[in-house]
Amino acid sequence: MSSWSEGQRPITLAILALGGEGGGVLADWIVAVAEREGSFAQNTSVAGVAQRTGATVYYVEIFPPRARDDGDGAASVRREPIMSIFPTPGEVDVVIASELMECGRAIQRGFATADRTTLIASTSRVYSIDEKMALGDGRVDDASLLASARKASKKLVAADFADMAEQAGSVISASLFGAVAGSGALPFTREQFEAPIRAFGKGVESSLAAFAAGYDAATAPADVQGVELPLTTSSGGASGAPAGGGTSKAVDGRKAHRETRRNEQAATDPGALVGPALRPLAERVRDLPAAARSMVLDGLVRTALYQDAAYAERYLGRVARLAAVDPDADGEARLTKEAARHVALWMCYQDTIQVAAQKTRRARMDRIRDEAKAKPSQLVEVREFLHPQIDEITDTMPTWIGQAMKRSKAVNKVVAKATHKGMILNTTSVAGYTLLTIMARVRPLRPRSFRFAREQAAIDEWLGQALAAAATDPELAREIVECQRVLKGYGATYEHGSESFAKLMGAAGRLAGTADAAARLADLRAAALADEGGAALDAKLATAVAA
Repeated sequence: MSSWSEGQRPITLAILALGGEGGGVLADWIVAVAEREGSFAQNTSVAGVAQRTGATVYYVEIFPPRARDDGDGAASVRREPIMSIFPTPGEVDVVIASELMECGRAIQRGFATADRTTLIASTSRVYSIDEKMALGDGRVDDASLLASARKASKKLVAADFADMAEQAGSVISASLFGAVAGSGALPFTREQFEAPIRAFGKGVESSLAAFAAGYDAATAPADVQGVELPLTTSSGGASGAPAGGGTSKAVDGRKAHRETRRNEQAATDPGALVGPALRPLAERVRDLPAAARSMVLDGLVRTALYQDAAYAERYLGRVARLAAVDPDADGEARLTKEAARHVALWMCYQDTIQVAAQKTRRARMDRIRDEAKAKPSQLVEVREFLHPQIDEITDTMPTWIGQAMKRSKAVNKVVAKATHKGMILNTTSVAGYTLLTIMARVRPLRPRSFRFAREQAAIDEWLGQALAAAATDPELAREIVECQRVLKGYGATYEHGSESFAKLMGAAGRLAGTADAAARLADLRAAALADEGGAALDAKLATAVAA
């Protein structure tokens, strides 16, 4: 008498999906298709860690129907297979990833292999906590992830399945299900795949539309090696992609095209790119290098929204000082462009006023409702976890009050006792929203605050050092300007960044006049962005400046 599993092995599938993306529904649909056609099927799941440090892994095994028994009724013959509850590296036939980083995780864990696996991956991105927490641009390069997916799979089906689902008014599980059907990895027809969706009874039409889009993407005749990364980031529950480089070539190309068009428009009608209050300032942008005008206009708008038109004029004057010494003003104007970017970022530093304004913006509330997929009739509560420190309180006060409060041991003790465990504020409550709105509305008083004067003095000192370097070494001047990148956030994060920035400026002064000063300072800046504690920077400083 032969064993049940003799000559047979299961079809194995691993699904990696984030919360709210319907990974469990996708696994259930696959099992339902198999069972409807007489196969043995089972799905299990291992929950991922919260806060996007890992996705839930759903595992499905499908056994083809067992050949009929020979009729001897032997009790030793097992009627049903014993199935595994977790994917085994190197033994997975189909890997389905709802996001490109999760595709990379699947490859890293050995689930996808070039000799066996059909890899179905959405090219959309939901940035991980590690990517968001990086001091610099911590995003993993999308093109590298996709290249790794090609190498690690027998067949790759890659497309923006999140966008397909959104266009259909459904969730990504439906479009991924269509991709599974279209991939040919399972021995079922399209009609058999659609049956569980129809039987599900919820959002049938939208799910079928998303399914069809995924199916078409998987069956498209174009070679998968020609798959392009998305031009926009689709978020499946998280948001706020970090700014900067590290994006796909498609994204970089679109940004460059947009910048070129804005620079051209700035030469003819710069006022059309800003609000009426900034038109006089925008007209002065014509006098700046052409390649930097788009960036300067963005900086004008940013600083004006942060404070007022007078503050935007102050910004323009600072950028103009560096533009006057830019040796490539008629070309790429890299010094002016970086000054336009980083001067605006520093001038719009994060203080309690700015944080309050950001948390109460209508656009933010609308985005949260959209991400939660809340209906117009549903109430949504937004709770903020806040951990204010003594500096964040005193910095908002008028200078003389802030100084006195910071020196007071009693005030420090009271603040530490009240805030050491943090606090939760309901932004959507009357009390919470009122408190944040009042804080945001004290913006006109910001120029009198303890921190404002300190920041403006530091900005002028930084720009003075860059101007001094520009006379003999424009590349070093540009690197000095870019050192602003280490100044991030507020509270302890900003404090650590300030310490690193001071070390970098000291090193820049010592490097001035030496060979490769710009490259060596750039290397030090990269070390400063490598870790918040500053250990990497200190290690580099011990050798780089002395070399």
